[in-house]
Amino acid sequence: MTIEFKAIEFRSTQEAVQWTEAGECGVAILLDGKNYVMDRAEVERIEVAGVEFAYLNDYEMPNGEHRIITVPVND
Repeated sequence: MTIEFKAIEFRSTQEAVQWTEAGECGVAILLDGKNYVMDRAEVERIEVAGVEFAYLNDYEMPNGEHRIITVPVND
C-alpha cells in the first residue's frame, strides 16, 4: 500500500523536533527511517490508515540532559 503525504523532511531527529519547538507548526515523526514534520491533521490521517510511525519528543532528564524519545503508533 502506498500513501502520499505532505511533510518537510529533516536530516536528524533533533532538527525535526527543534523545528516544531521554534514555533513552526507541525508534529515531528519518524516514518520509514526518515524524520518528518507534518501538520497534525496529516499525521492523524496516516495514523487512521494504519501506517506505522513514531512521534518524536524532546524529553528533559532529571539531570537536565535532553533526549529525543519515540512513541510508536500502529506498531
